[in-house]
Amino acid sequence: MTQLSIPHRTLALAALGVLGAAAGAHAEGTNTTTTPGFFRRFDQAMREQLASPAYEAPATNAPAPSRRGLPTPFDSPPYPTGEWQIGGTVIIGDPNTIPTYPLMQALDGNPTWGEALKKSRINFYGWEDFSGNLSTSRNTAKGQSANFPEVYSVRPNRLEQDQFVLYAERTPDEFQTDHIDWGFRVSGVYGEDYRYMISRGLFDQQLLHRNAYQGYDMPMVYADIYLPMIAQGMNIRIGRIISEADIEAQLAPNNPMSTHSLLYGFDPYTQEGIFTTTKLNANWTVQAGIANGNDVAIWQKDPGNQPTGTVMVQYTSSNNKFSFYGGANSFNNGTFGYNNLQQYVGTLSYKFNERIWTSWESWYMYMNHATTGPTAAVPYQNGFFPVKAGYAPEWASVDYVMIRLAGNTFFTIRNEIFDDIVGSRTGYATVYTEHALGLTWWPTKLITIRPELRFEHSYAAMAYDNGTRHNQVTLGADVIFHF
Repeated sequence: MTQLSIPHRTLALAALGVLGAAAGAHAEGTNTTTTPGFFRRFDQAMREQLASPAYEAPATNAPAPSRRGLPTPFDSPPYPTGEWQIGGTVIIGDPNTIPTYPLMQALDGNPTWGEALKKSRINFYGWEDFSGNLSTSRNTAKGQSANFPEVYSVRPNRLEQDQFVLYAERTPDEFQTDHIDWGFRVSGVYGEDYRYMISRGLFDQQLLHRNAYQGYDMPMVYADIYLPMIAQGMNIRIGRIISEADIEAQLAPNNPMSTHSLLYGFDPYTQEGIFTTTKLNANWTVQAGIANGNDVAIWQKDPGNQPTGTVMVQYTSSNNKFSFYGGANSFNNGTFGYNNLQQYVGTLSYKFNERIWTSWESWYMYMNHATTGPTAAVPYQNGFFPVKAGYAPEWASVDYVMIRLAGNTFFTIRNEIFDDIVGSRTGYATVYTEHALGLTWWPTKLITIRPELRFEHSYAAMAYDNGTRHNQVTLGADVIFHF
């Protein structure tokens, strides 16, 4: 294994130090003799929460949580979410409270303005995620990304600083029905994973001009407006969001495994626009929105920067065991542009019992009038230029099976097939299959550990190890530390 690749390994401590200094400079109040300062409060909160279990079974006679509609089907933790799949919205019918992590606990403890901050429902929290892998791919003479098209762990046989993340967030209370509420999220991400969030025209020189392996992005900057008087509630989200579709997510705690499927790695990542979510009843929720394209800044000149629709629907059965989520995640005229993907997608999820459930997602995507190399209008691609000009399609299907082993642990089986028909996503016109086994374990409330074993194969072309192998096996793990 190569040397530790964390050039900014003190980034997390530095960022927390900035917040701490700001908190300290903001007048800890006249009671400093009886109230500990920010860093002591932060240290105490860390110690308390590191000693706390991630999951505690509810008491037998505990009252049901306040919620309109069906109960949550899963426990989170250990699962990344307790909800049936839906993107681009908070959950309508739920108070949407955020757990208090150590950073927020320390800020809330300020004797002067802590109580006001708590009443504002504005939260600051985040995590550090780092990973490592051992791979059969070792041919880095042609470039560092010998594990590609595996994502996000593209560099073999090393440790990586994946993502240091800080959120500032307020979630609207969408359980109540008597007043309009609001919320927002501003996110900052630093690490290798920024490569899968970049939009053309926004922080893009890091990737498109320098191919930097560590970088910065802000994948979510949006405001939420909740209107309780429309149907059973409507949420309007305005700003930059993570694309609504997919079982998986860019942010590590929201993903079911350490690595990502090929299906997730090569579809749209972020969109900018206005997105509505309307809860019709306990079973049906509909979404409609308009964006400016996929992964392109609203001010960037690009053929893909054009009005782009999204229409999605969620259905959940009354017995709360089945869910469908799907539709047209992005559609316009399909002109070849930077990630101007036309995506039609659907996910079927089924809960067999309290221990076993599954989610199966499939999509079809395409662009029109693709070129096999850069042009003045499209000098870059989020993916590759296809090996054949004209219509550029691809399809993929992935299945997850999650098996709960204990209150704080679950096991995951992932199987998928991905056909990059003309090579426009990976650079190779071939079918891929990928199979992975993973474990998610929360030893404490603040730590998640996810080991994983993964095997993949490309059929018509040698796509792995910088184009020299059909097969690849990787053994890896990541560790998430919440603050």
